[in-house]
Amino acid sequence: MIRTFSSLGCEELELSEVLALASSHGISAVELRALGGTIDLADYFTRNFGAPARLADVVAASGIAVVGLDASCRLIADDREGETELLALAPWAEALGGIPIRVFDGGEMLSNAEIELGLRRWNWWLKQRKQNGWGCGLMIETHDTLVTAEAVTRFNARADAPVTILWDAFHTWSKGGESPVETWQGIRELVSHIHVKDGVAGGTEGRAFTHTLPGAGDFPMAALRECLEADGYAGPLSLEWGRKWHSYLPPLDEALGVARVANWW
Repeated sequence: MIRTFSSLGCEELELSEVLALASSHGISAVELRALGGTIDLADYFTRNFGAPARLADVVAASGIAVVGLDASCRLIADDREGETELLALAPWAEALGGIPIRVFDGGEMLSNAEIELGLRRWNWWLKQRKQNGWGCGLMIETHDTLVTAEAVTRFNARADAPVTILWDAFHTWSKGGESPVETWQGIRELVSHIHVKDGVAGGTEGRAFTHTLPGAGDFPMAALRECLEADGYAGPLSLEWGRKWHSYLPPLDEALGVARVANWW
């Protein structure tokens, strides 16, 4: 497994600082969602590096790999702005080695109409990728409607070729009500990237779940890790520290330190 983290948890940092943070914790790769206070990565890259090749040179010199770029695009939605975002991100992902771009699933009920809508955008992307000769693909995060193994399987069954899944294991556990072991067994052939975090049910301000430091919550990380190791999972296992959305969380640096000391992941 490639232990990594999402820059969602340190949105205020510049790219050089994110790469240095990874190095300080002995982490060899990062997943980029926010940089310099923005989630518009294409704009950030353009302002700070000018051209994709320059970004690739800076990342290579750091010795830290970038394993994914996270977009806000939703497949199951009338998201034309999201399509523009994907087209803007693609040259940067390509320069970084054809790394994947994250999109959200979207939708509300995963009806047949919603599945068709999602697959139309998926096929639109495949067409763009072929026309431009890009190697970078999309990975669909289990965020809204694809929060159970059954839902992922049903969506994938309608696709012309297998889709690629970014599995938010905490989300399918907390929202989908499945054990991570159960979900993994149902979707493991489609998973290329995994998000993990910890938390407990309930909380103030009407929260269904409250995020905690790694190991302080109820998420069954040990059971998940055992399954991943037994199956030889070799992709990213990424701590998605949602401090951008949950300001009560301590800094990502602290969370990474706790996870390392506790051998949480």
